Amino acid sequence: MSTHECDVAIVGAGTSGCYAAATVANAGLDAVMIERKDEEEAGHIACGDALKGADKFPSAIPKSKIEPAFTNTGVDHGRFEIPSHDTVLEIPVPGELAVIDRLKYGRLLIEGATEAGADIHYNTVVNDVKQTDDGQVTGVEATRGDEPVEYDAAVVIDGAGALSLLQDKADFENATFDTNVRYSQFCSAYREIVEVDEEVEWDDALVFKPTERAAGYLWYFPRTSTEINAGLGFQMNEEPMQMIDDLKEDLRDREEFENAEVTDKLGAALPTRRIYDSAVAPGYMAVGDAAAHVNPTTGGGIAGAAYAGQYAAEEAVEAIAEGDVSEDALWHYNERVMDHFGARYAGLDVYNILSTAVDVDDLMGLLAALPGKKLAEALYSGKTSMGPVLAAKTAIKSFGYWRQIADFYRVKQVAEKLIDHYERYPSNPDALAAWQQQRDDLMETVYEVTGAEPKY
Repeated sequence: MSTHECDVAIVGAGTSGCYAAATVANAGLDAVMIERKDEEEAGHIACGDALKGADKFPSAIPKSKIEPAFTNTGVDHGRFEIPSHDTVLEIPVPGELAVIDRLKYGRLLIEGATEAGADIHYNTVVNDVKQTDDGQVTGVEATRGDEPVEYDAAVVIDGAGALSLLQDKADFENATFDTNVRYSQFCSAYREIVEVDEEVEWDDALVFKPTERAAGYLWYFPRTSTEINAGLGFQMNEEPMQMIDDLKEDLRDREEFENAEVTDKLGAALPTRRIYDSAVAPGYMAVGDAAAHVNPTTGGGIAGAAYAGQYAAEEAVEAIAEGDVSEDALWHYNERVMDHFGARYAGLDVYNILSTAVDVDDLMGLLAALPGKKLAEALYSGKTSMGPVLAAKTAIKSFGYWRQIADFYRVKQVAEKLIDHYERYPSNPDALAAWQQQRDDLMETVYEVTGAEPKY
């Protein structure tokens, strides 16, 4: 058995892992990325390819490094197709949008991390966590090819994706690390890259379409005018969908996809839940999908993962310099994530819960009745407001859906209270339990209003 020693071991060479590795290397410390795929396949990840916040990326890997993967920067809005109401909603999306070539983007990220000085070990599958008797993580055990290998590290950063194996193997009994995780908090997704003969008319839009159940949607995201990322996903607390068949059926019904060619297929699970209450333990931090750093209403998570990777690495570098990698020493990472996007995602999670409890026709009627700009604010920021004139117009337009509208606004109010509560996230682990109790009290109102089964 071979052993590698490093300052920080990063499991997974995705977005968060690459930004973490680059940050550590830029600070002059030894960073090793452990990636299960081979060099050719690394970076090939199932993704919708839509990138919100394309103008905002951390500095560890220069934006200029990844920009060649931005294949469509002309997208500027969402297009919601609602066949049951013969309606198409054109909804503005705040911030800069882009659609990317995910494989090219992934490879450029890895190049950026290695150019910063990080090492990457391909074909290496992590199968266990090394931990002391008092709970401090000190490395991981893996298999590289057919050979066992160990990695000893002052800090392990878990970027191993949704439902990370590391979290099953580690003992968090004496840590605050969030273990309230189950499959129903995740989404199953599948996508194809489809090439068409003629340019689509909606190459400036992210196209969304409801599935036959409320907690799912189809998407068509144009990488270019003739190359489309077509996919669908559903919440795992729902009855399983025949995703490939359902997608093929919809593709057959759309004229623009006649004689289309499928060039790539891939599926994955991703979190559609609030971010972890705590993603730190002694010597250990989780980032990206491994800590649910994903918008629970859209599944988008690239920009958040990038920042989480850099934040975690910065805290790791400081902790190593101080000779203290305890939970207390790493805690500021949690605070930074909550401040940047965690509070907003907690508010958005309320709308995800609402979608699981509402009849799909009622939900579509509700969406069709709401003003596009205000709907966009709710779905991307978690907060919105409406003046009396607009409220009156909405009431007239939404006749027949007033109960659903009333429930939506009750949910909206709770979502805003949740965001405010998350903005008061505790500055130390000792205060976490009291903060969680107050949050859980707010969540009871969500379940009461929506009629949804408790998610956590």
